[in-house]
Amino acid sequence: MATTPSRRQALAAAAVLLCTTAGTAACASPGGGSGASPSSAGRTVPSGATAPQPTATGSLPPGAGAPGIGDPDFPTDGNGGYDVARYHLALGYDPATRHLSGTAAIHAKATQELTRFNLDLSGFTVGRVTVDGRAARFERSGTELTVIPDRPLADRSDFTVEVAYAGEPKPVTGSSNLGTYGFIPTRDGAFVTCEPNGAKTWFPGNDHPADKALFAFEITVPEGITALANGELTGEPVTRGGKTTYSWREDHPMVTYLATMTLGRFTLREGRTASGIRNLAAVDPRFRGSLDKLHTLSGKITDHWATVFGPYPFSSTGGVVDDFSAGYALENQTKPMYGGFSPGEGIIAHELAHQWFGNSLSIKRWKDLWLNEGFATYAEWLWEEHQGDATAEQTFRLHYAAPAGDPIWAYAPGRARADDLFNDSVYTRGGMTLHALRRKIGDADFFELLKTWNREHRYGYVTTEEFTALAEKVSGEELDALFDAWLFQERKPAA
Repeated sequence: MATTPSRRQALAAAAVLLCTTAGTAACASPGGGSGASPSSAGRTVPSGATAPQPTATGSLPPGAGAPGIGDPDFPTDGNGGYDVARYHLALGYDPATRHLSGTAAIHAKATQELTRFNLDLSGFTVGRVTVDGRAARFERSGTELTVIPDRPLADRSDFTVEVAYAGEPKPVTGSSNLGTYGFIPTRDGAFVTCEPNGAKTWFPGNDHPADKALFAFEITVPEGITALANGELTGEPVTRGGKTTYSWREDHPMVTYLATMTLGRFTLREGRTASGIRNLAAVDPRFRGSLDKLHTLSGKITDHWATVFGPYPFSSTGGVVDDFSAGYALENQTKPMYGGFSPGEGIIAHELAHQWFGNSLSIKRWKDLWLNEGFATYAEWLWEEHQGDATAEQTFRLHYAAPAGDPIWAYAPGRARADDLFNDSVYTRGGMTLHALRRKIGDADFFELLKTWNREHRYGYVTTEEFTALAEKVSGEELDALFDAWLFQERKPAA
């Protein structure tokens, strides 16, 4: 997540998990066909009621996977009992009717014996669910889809659950200072940016960053519309009967909030960076004048970050500018999204730095968000320094000049708050923490630390404790006081 064009930080009260559907629930009978309505799919819970469902912290039936992945700040996000290896999403969308239909095939491994397990899904009519090809019963409760296989799944067993569903996707709206996110319909398609928990607005899954997976997309849209998703096209788009199908595949692990199927009448420029990385820029016709700049800067900045942070972790780079005025940008893996504005160098530098910090190296719990946003913010300062503009030291001093009563000092960024997740402190004071560390250990150790951090955790998960331990190992210094002052104290650190 990045600043707006005016460089205000995008803020969000991510704990305001606004459901986009009422609590209508249904069970599918064995053999229920695709597209079956709730009333024809077996047991039906009356409109406005919810099926019995344990809370994430309450008691569970024997063999049930938890309806939350275990993040105490977001107890119903994600799910327990399994680990997703791969999603295969076959989706069709018509911008004129705003109707989405499709099948999600989710390949996973059980982490316990499972008699039932949950997927996250907001809205839609679920017509059919199968587990390993056998019809399964299911229940709906809010944004939880509970799947009940016809036989228990053994611990450590591989399985595939398929969900056929259809309806009008509804984004999350009204979150504090972030506005709208998830699957957002536009006049000619959709703008899809899902941080922190909006993936459930367009496909069922394990919607929490602690469960990375590979993704394959088959997206069918009216002829003339371009469908963009993560990773690479696996072949030329195929057009039949007035509809075009695009097949994309991301072969590197990805968290769900980074997945996208952004659609529209885009102008594209494709090529490679100077170092040979694929580079795709796409812009809505309204922003056609920014296409070459976006393409050129994305390539230039990606190559530079590879010299600072270590090898680029993915197979392509670039960016997308759509005409939805989101007021923010998001680092969707391989294809950062810019919502309704032509991005400047700082924002492009921020989003592309996230390909390392947040995308390749992902957080297990939202409390560690500064590992994403503080690092990407500091990357903006490093880019300005590289360009011969303000040095990181000058930018640090500018922010440090904020008086002791400024709200930034009352928010300790080392533990992001569930009710104010994208606070400016997580960004700016997070970036200041890195500069304070650079001052303390010197440039040689600091930049070696960044490369080592990326090399040791490539495609994996990271925590604040792991970073502080590595900083001490690389520098040979005791850094507890520095990190405590900058990350965990609710007051202005000493100069």
